[in-house]
Amino acid sequence: MPKVINPSIPLSGIFAVAKPSGMPSMAVVETIQKLFSDSPLFMEAEALEKQRATSGKKKVKLQRKMGTVKVGQGGTLDPLADGVLVVGIAKGTKSLGRFLHCTKEYKTIGLLGCETDSYDSEGARVRTAPWRHITREQVEATLARFRGPIKQVPPIYSALKMDGKPLYEYAREGKPLPRPIEARDANVIELELINWQEPKSSSNHSGHTYVWPTKELSEADKSRYAGVKTLIAEAEAERPAGEDKPLTAQLLDQPDSTGSSTSEQTGPAVDAWDAIPEPERPPTFELKMTVSSGTYVRSIVHDLGLALGSAAHVVSLTRTRQGEFALGEGDSNEGDCIPWSVLADASQNQKDGHPGSPIGAITDETKRAEWEQLVFSKWHD
Repeated sequence: MPKVINPSIPLSGIFAVAKPSGMPSMAVVETIQKLFSDSPLFMEAEALEKQRATSGKKKVKLQRKMGTVKVGQGGTLDPLADGVLVVGIAKGTKSLGRFLHCTKEYKTIGLLGCETDSYDSEGARVRTAPWRHITREQVEATLARFRGPIKQVPPIYSALKMDGKPLYEYAREGKPLPRPIEARDANVIELELINWQEPKSSSNHSGHTYVWPTKELSEADKSRYAGVKTLIAEAEAERPAGEDKPLTAQLLDQPDSTGSSTSEQTGPAVDAWDAIPEPERPPTFELKMTVSSGTYVRSIVHDLGLALGSAAHVVSLTRTRQGEFALGEGDSNEGDCIPWSVLADASQNQKDGHPGSPIGAITDETKRAEWEQLVFSKWHD
């Protein structure tokens, strides 16, 4: 989809935003919709003039009658994740389907020694596991198991359902699973380890500062979590011969490097993180990957921890490319994407009651706001 030099107004097409970590994708979409619905570049001039001529409840009613700018996104990002978020405006929303099915590129950082229910640092601690036996070389060698076509499942406790029912509900009720877990086909086209970082300490000032989550599952939830694993194992025993078993299910059954079951591994007490000598705290590993649509990056990190005879969860996740949109190199270069800070500032100005651009901005570029000029410069029809 080529970049448009002189698009017709009101604008209809797509662009990409550099979403920040900590913000839900839907919040990004809603902010953009409110902002764009008060811009002459995206609203019909006559409708916008009427809209601005009203105030209070009248304005709200008129907006609902005329409608606001239609906005959609081409593939959501978890709140923890940052990076490329493709946004469609008006008729451009019809083009978003191809971004849902295209290959994507990510960078993610995993922290060893701890498993969470969501497979990332936003979740609750499930267990800790040994990590001191793991080396960079072992991680690189184990990655081969995750390249190419694989079968995946989302986090088994926080996200996986069967017949619309969370697996932990089956465990709570003491009921068996109706069938083996249903996996999603994924293709990991490229996967490489690009960084291995020891923790920050008095002798290593450049080390990482990530820590295990402080939130922990209750004893009842831990029991249900263990029950979910048992139910999966029992259901897998009934899987027809010759049918591929999802990678997560394979790894839940395998013995770890010490010869004990992965689910039975013990590590330092999770509430004793600060008691672990700084140089001995778990390292992080950073992966760079190109994957097919629908690939669970968090599951790759979680399953890699299992494959290493330990545990791991995501502490950082960045989508660096989606379709033709990509982040630039460096910490502050958004590349093909619009920096979120520009739109956030414009949104705040709108909330503070500052007027939007005049109708004359349709033809006079000098009357356009900074954010409008930036969006216009990166617009794709």
